[in-house]
Amino acid sequence: MNPGQAWDEGTKKRLIMAAGEAFAQHGFRAATVREICRRAKASVSAVNYHFRDKEGLYAAVFEYSHRWAVEKYPHDLGLEVGATPEDRLRAFIRSFLLRSLGDGFPAWHSRLIALETAAPSGVLSKVAETAIRPMDEYLEGIVRDLLQQENPSQEVEDHAVRLCRMNIIGQCLFQLHARQFRPFPGVKKLDPPQIAAIAEQIFRFTVGGIRAIATGGPS
Repeated sequence: MNPGQAWDEGTKKRLIMAAGEAFAQHGFRAATVREICRRAKASVSAVNYHFRDKEGLYAAVFEYSHRWAVEKYPHDLGLEVGATPEDRLRAFIRSFLLRSLGDGFPAWHSRLIALETAAPSGVLSKVAETAIRPMDEYLEGIVRDLLQQENPSQEVEDHAVRLCRMNIIGQCLFQLHARQFRPFPGVKKLDPPQIAAIAEQIFRFTVGGIRAIATGGPS
């Protein structure tokens, strides 16, 4: 291995971790490259070398964070092939909340997601193709199956699918926002059983809504 290659990869990882902390603390616009490099013990030129600029570094932080989260908690949580749409939806919601609220991730992980969704910088849309679209397509398949299952004689409308997807993600993101910006009294950290209970409530609420939409005529 080229000695410089190991140094480069180590510097790149330090920059990503330091940037995650800085962006989560100050936000994308207020965080500075100089401060990030100070935390990473790297030169400013290292950012240009590895990421081209601050925006590229921000995108890399999200790609790294999302990839790590999905590897630990995949969308289906390891369900067997042939699982029902209901089981797939339950697993999807639980995995989403575990990635957002669970432990085992960098301390800045959930805070960074909450800040970006509350005040989008525009950078996240650039990594959507690789980081977000696969998740969205998986959820779309679940919603279509549920709608079709509830009303086999009616063609599933794209508009209904889109609204259902938005409502599911919206419920999950609210759990993240509520705890990041308005902490619940006496609740510092959620454990997996607590997260599972929240996921089950969202699941039951969602299934009831999808059934009402499927049987209630055109949306």
